[in-house]
Amino acid sequence: MPYRVLAFDSGIGGLGIVQNLQTQLKTTDLQVSIDYLADNLVFPYGEQEDNFLVERIINLIGQAIQSIKPNLVIIACNTASTIALDRLRKIYPFIPFVGCVPPVRWAARVSQSKIIGLLATRATIARPYLCHLKEQFASDCKLIAYGSPVLAKLAENYFRTKSCDIHLIQQELDNMFNHPYSDQMDAICIGCTHYSFILDLLRQNTSPSIQWLDPAAAVAKHTIDILRQEKFSHTDNNVNNCFYSTAPLAKDKPLLSRLALMKFTQIKTFILQ
Repeated sequence: MPYRVLAFDSGIGGLGIVQNLQTQLKTTDLQVSIDYLADNLVFPYGEQEDNFLVERIINLIGQAIQSIKPNLVIIACNTASTIALDRLRKIYPFIPFVGCVPPVRWAARVSQSKIIGLLATRATIARPYLCHLKEQFASDCKLIAYGSPVLAKLAENYFRTKSCDIHLIQQELDNMFNHPYSDQMDAICIGCTHYSFILDLLRQNTSPSIQWLDPAAAVAKHTIDILRQEKFSHTDNNVNNCFYSTAPLAKDKPLLSRLALMKFTQIKTFILQ
């Protein structure tokens, strides 16, 4: 019988982690059903107040735990992880949570120049959490952080249609590289899960000497490691992969097509009580 994993994000960015998880599971003997909850009703999170988001995330996850009964929850969203993960772990100590934060430590470890970059949302780079990551894991590095106001939406559109205005991406990269030390950057973190969808485009439009670091594969691996270690009660055998969204998706035909390819067999609207 399968284990049941719930992945949560403000939009569809966490599907990059789900894709990595599905790929890695093929090499294991684990049976895992993956449900997904997208809070697309208030996407993007970067435009919302933290207090509002924390309460909303806790209520959404709490209701999802009660109704979906997952064995493990992936908070596949940098914003949600940085502002709500600690509280979720305290409120639900019986469920393991896997978070997703900017891979600053990874960048510091692989950088030779000790000039590292972070491409994220405006909300992520403005939060004190980023300063703590820098101080704890990259104190010997100079961090160049740029918060894009448009890349998350561009990435979502690219996931749906495989088309994108490359000039807009180049413009955002130019904004990031508009810094006195930017020509010395040799490692850049992705600080928004949505950017996984356009990672190849980011690589193609920057120097090949730069390592782009996407934590999606590491988050997927950590999830599998926890599933192997923990002693969970299995879910029932009749579990379908379900995609929940807080706003209806009926008119989003490109997204529905992609979800079908990812083996989501049910699409439902999740109404916060």
